[in-house]
Amino acid sequence: MEVDIDFSEIKKQKPGTYEIVDIRDPSSFEFGHIAGAINIPASELDANKLKDKAYYLCCRTGELTHTLCETLREQGANVFSINGGFLLWLRDYMNEDAANQTDMQIALKAEESIRKKFHRELLTKFCKAINEYELISPGDKICCCISGGKDSFLMAKLFQELKRHNKIPFEVVYLVMDPGYSPENRALIEENARKLNIPITIYETDIFENVVHITSSPCYVCARMRRGHLYSKAKSLGCNKIALGHHYDDVIETILMGMLYGAQIQTMMPKLHSNNFEGMELIRPMYLIREKDILRFRDYNNLRFIQCACKFTEQCSIDTSGKSKRAVVKRLIKEMSQKLSNKEHQIEGNIFRSVENVNLNTIISYKDREGNTVSFLDDYDKISGE
Repeated sequence: MEVDIDFSEIKKQKPGTYEIVDIRDPSSFEFGHIAGAINIPASELDANKLKDKAYYLCCRTGELTHTLCETLREQGANVFSINGGFLLWLRDYMNEDAANQTDMQIALKAEESIRKKFHRELLTKFCKAINEYELISPGDKICCCISGGKDSFLMAKLFQELKRHNKIPFEVVYLVMDPGYSPENRALIEENARKLNIPITIYETDIFENVVHITSSPCYVCARMRRGHLYSKAKSLGCNKIALGHHYDDVIETILMGMLYGAQIQTMMPKLHSNNFEGMELIRPMYLIREKDILRFRDYNNLRFIQCACKFTEQCSIDTSGKSKRAVVKRLIKEMSQKLSNKEHQIEGNIFRSVENVNLNTIISYKDREGNTVSFLDDYDKISGE
């Protein structure tokens, strides 16, 4: 019996006689999944519980589930691997949706939802961050960096909306750096840019190929390499700033990760000067926007984006020792918020504001701007007590 099956064949099956099981990690499943699928990470699959009906397994590309199904079948499980995985389903879904709507209709609906339905949650907070942290100055030429995910595509649309009001004279270049995407991911990014009427410039690199053999902190190395390439290309395009799509939830997760894993109090800054590219600056205009509102915008407009296109991400769903620290912290914050969901315990807001309300008189030691350690003992005898 063949291991692989096309999704078109699954749709012909009688409801109740089968189950679609997405084996990716919970955060990937939450980001997007086949309609009707349930989430059981690969490490939690039990062959004994996969025998009463047909179980169609889905991963990102179909490669992992093919191998996994062969193993589970040897244990008596009635399992099949969905050809092409989530990415192929997503491409077909988008093509089917495109047949019902023109690109112009999709773009106009997205733009209208930013101006009306999600004005307070998205556009207002976008503008607030720009004003509060002084992210844009007259004459700036900003490189809006699009990774292909929901955050960066929304950031591009928000920049377009800001440009329409033209309160600040500035330019925007919409740059997609291709670090070695698969043809499927590349096609999805180009299709979403067309649907949303975003004039992207694509810049190709071989970062994935260079990082694939690195075993120690490959994600960190990849991120550093991508940042360097973005600065370099942006500068060659005449830009003085690069804009990244990090949002409010990224900020609070970074704060907690620093404390739990790095024994330090730090945050993801709304803007930074580049140390290696003179005159260049990094800005994060989505700094005050909540991820839940980005997801609402995505779902309201029936949009689908890639999450992570590298080979390491999917492997984490098989290797439980490789679970992302950020995913663990994201889940921890969610659990705390659900348990203490009242006005006295606004967990996310308290974490965010904690780095705004630092009292140096209650800190054992800290690093000054030059990197020198300042201890409370340095002037302890000069300060009065309680």
